[in-house]
Amino acid sequence: MSEMEKYAERAQVLIEALPYLQNFRGQTVVIKYGGSAMEDPRLIASVVRDVVFLEAAGINPVIVHGGGKAITKRMKERGLQAQFIAGQRVTDQASVDIVDEVLSKEITPGIATQIEAKGGKARAFSGRDVFKAIKSAPFEYKGEMVDLGFVGEVVGCQVLRVLEAVREEVVPVISPVGEDEQGQAYNVNADIAASEMAISLEAAKLIYLSDVNGVLRDPQNPETRIPTITPKDIEQLKKDGIIDGGMLPKMNSCLKALKHGVGKIHLIDGRIPHALLLELFTDRGIGTEIVRA
Repeated sequence: MSEMEKYAERAQVLIEALPYLQNFRGQTVVIKYGGSAMEDPRLIASVVRDVVFLEAAGINPVIVHGGGKAITKRMKERGLQAQFIAGQRVTDQASVDIVDEVLSKEITPGIATQIEAKGGKARAFSGRDVFKAIKSAPFEYKGEMVDLGFVGEVVGCQVLRVLEAVREEVVPVISPVGEDEQGQAYNVNADIAASEMAISLEAAKLIYLSDVNGVLRDPQNPETRIPTITPKDIEQLKKDGIIDGGMLPKMNSCLKALKHGVGKIHLIDGRIPHALLLELFTDRGIGTEIVRA
């Protein structure tokens, strides 16, 4: 390929992105940032550049991040054993203090710093200042009632300061920690927290970055990705056992987000470099999109 052909190819990429840039300009996109994309330095740089690109293009990215592996590592360092039941972390007072410390005081400002290092603007928010939470109710698991401790359910979002950051063209970065009316911190599901934030902000899009390239008919075969699904499809996939286990809370949060006005939801593989840009600005996406019908 000649140099001129290479330049023409690059120009074509920009032309392909133009209608998407025009459509999304001024709109809010909530990104749930988790998985390997938070741990591999190469992927971290890719995600951060994508976020800075979105902000520079006049799109309003809002990040709600995870950090489960970092929490487990810190617990081990302090002699605490992580325990999970039905895919959820059992969280006593010592554990929730570590959750808050690692997520709100280390990972959140760390992401904000990386965005600013790439030329963007970011503001770190402790989820305790954003997510209103109550203690999750005990539930039955394998014939026994289970109490997960200080694991919370998000019941509302305080978004005035988040909206202020968006208006100032600053990227909000928010930890998935909630707080109740008595000031008690709770470990909250980051997928659900991102969904609640998208609803509160009336986001055009909600994007989940994970280690899976979307919804797969066969979890062992990435070639079985389903490009587009609807709420009706999700219910059928649940019945078929294709959506189950840890995928259920994510899918239920997606259904709630669509029902409450979020425009479209994307599930993409954050291990793919520049996954955000490829999904948003190319004619053929790389993950699964969830649409109303």
